[in-house]
This record gives sequence, C-alpha cells and structure tokens, in this order.
Amino acid sequence: MRLLQTTVPRAIGLILFAGLFVAACLYHFREAEGFAAMLPDFVPLRLELVYATGILELILAILLLIPATRRRAGNWTAIYLVLIFPANIYAAFYGIPAPGQTETSQTALWIRLLFQPLLIWWVIWASRPAPGQRS
Repeated sequence: MRLLQTTVPRAIGLILFAGLFVAACLYHFREAEGFAAMLPDFVPLRLELVYATGILELILAILLLIPATRRRAGNWTAIYLVLIFPANIYAAFYGIPAPGQTETSQTALWIRLLFQPLLIWWVIWASRPAPGQRS
C-alpha cells in the first residue's frame, strides 16, 4: 500500500481510526451540550472546549493519514485519549448519559471505559511502521 507507506493491515487500521475520529469530530458539533455535560461544573468554557476537541480530532485524523506526520500524530492522539479519559470516568461515576442520549445504563458507562485503552493501543499500533519496515 504505497499511498499510505505502510502494511495493508496497518493502513486499514489507520483509515478506520481516522474515520472514527472524523465521526467523533462531527458528533462533538452535533451533540456539543451532551459532551459538555461530561465535564465537571468547575471546568470553564465547557462548550468551547468541546468544539476545540472536535476540531483537534479532525486535525489528528488527517495527520494520521500523512506518512510524514503519522508517528507523531499517533503519539499525540494517544496522549489526547489519555487526557480525555477523566471525562469518561466522571460521566460513569455520576451517571451522565452518553451525548445524544437521555439515559444510559450505569453498566454501559463503566464498560465504555474499557475501550479507551483499546483505542490507545490501536492508534499506536497503526501509526508505527511494521517490524522490519523503515519509518
């Protein structure tokens, strides 16, 4: 897969991950109030922060698809996913429904937390060259 300068499985992983982040970006704008509710009241400019993170997700998605920026974008995406994890913990702890939902089961909110490490692994794996391949 010359276009993305990686192996086919990693290219598929990159495309799927980037698509997920583009969808997340759009969802941040569509359900901004729901995302803002996932942040504690003491956080200033919650709605603006939701819009900024939506734009950041779009930028990261694009940078992941560019071979010259892929590895660094993978690192920044992993860091971003770690930084937003407390919002998911807060939502689970206080039973705040997923954005766009009027209610979400408490179990689903806690199970959602298990997917964050998987997303971090996915982006790190997909953004790295395969063993034996030049970076």
